[in-house]
Amino acid sequence: MKPLEGVTVIDITRVVAGPFCSMLFADLGATVIKVEDPQAPDYTRGFPPFIGEESEDTKFSAFFAQYNRNKLGVTINLREEEGKELLKKLVKKADILVENFRPGVMTKLGVGYEVLKGINPKLVYTAISGYGQNGPYIKRPAYDNSAQATGGLWSMNGLPNHPPLRVGTIIGDLSASMFGSFGTLAAYMHAQRTGEGQIVDISQQDSVLALTESAVVNYTVGGNIQEPLGNEHPFVRPYELFKCADGYIFFGGYTDKFWKITCSFFGEPEFATVPEIDTMDKRFDKETYATKVKPKLEEWFARYTVAELEEGLADEVPLSPIKNIKQVVEDPQIKAREMIIRSTYPGGLIEMFGLPIKLSSTPGDPTGLAPKVGEHNEKIFGDLLGLSIQELEDLNRKGVI
Repeated sequence: MKPLEGVTVIDITRVVAGPFCSMLFADLGATVIKVEDPQAPDYTRGFPPFIGEESEDTKFSAFFAQYNRNKLGVTINLREEEGKELLKKLVKKADILVENFRPGVMTKLGVGYEVLKGINPKLVYTAISGYGQNGPYIKRPAYDNSAQATGGLWSMNGLPNHPPLRVGTIIGDLSASMFGSFGTLAAYMHAQRTGEGQIVDISQQDSVLALTESAVVNYTVGGNIQEPLGNEHPFVRPYELFKCADGYIFFGGYTDKFWKITCSFFGEPEFATVPEIDTMDKRFDKETYATKVKPKLEEWFARYTVAELEEGLADEVPLSPIKNIKQVVEDPQIKAREMIIRSTYPGGLIEMFGLPIKLSSTPGDPTGLAPKVGEHNEKIFGDLLGLSIQELEDLNRKGVI
């Protein structure tokens, strides 16, 4: 058995903040029913890259596939009364519902938490939004960049004395999904013990703030507003990028132990005992580091290739090649961890990231396919809810599904 086998999740989400959360549940064995509007399905279905582009029957978005794998796809028009009734019937059989509308949209549609908990008191209702379910910003539309901007991360990223730089991935969407999955499972455990469901309220802004490491306490306790530091750390040194003969590496050998190993590797063990820099605290001093430590490291690293440094030091001190995505996909550690998986669609093969949660006894399976629009209407509405073929045809003709 997979760990979440027997758990039923209704997924009314689009893009990434939400689909990624329910994808984790699906990979771990939950039955995830992705609900899309028949007139306006998840628009990431139109995001490149595509496989099978030679035919509309086989064309499929790899982006969509990656975040919606292992799910069953149905269509429901929630603006129609019969559509609302269909969702309510699904809720009766569900354990969890995940949605990522702006606060109030589900209530306006007549299927908000207060209505749904009357149908299923044990329902865990996870709402992922830009700013959460309360506060002065709840009406604001939001994307990942909105969270990076208002959560503090954007202001901290980039190079010193340059404008702030957006983090190079959708960290607001991804972190909200990860906090959402954790909070949902906590609420699900509570519901199983007590019979009491609840709202899991996840804000992208909150999620980004929680990733800002020491920035909050540096301000509230130290009075310092963190600015872009480039590749440096606020106080730990050395802990940054260095140029090598043919590329770049990260080196973080700041402890006394790692510093001595490093000096010995480069043939200058006596450098570890130089009085001005012979302790970790001394090397943390910004001016001392800039004038005594960093120039020596730059001199050392410039003599070697990335491969030579990895071979000689990576098992002894924190030293890592800075790899592009091609190198990551081909990385032997990534392969050993089965973090690049293959899924075969009618239009071809898609390789995507796997499941980072490794369970020894009940592993998940990330290789399942993402659904076509409404692919499982008959299976879910017919087999699960008991609707007849004639009823399904009538609903389809009316635009309800």
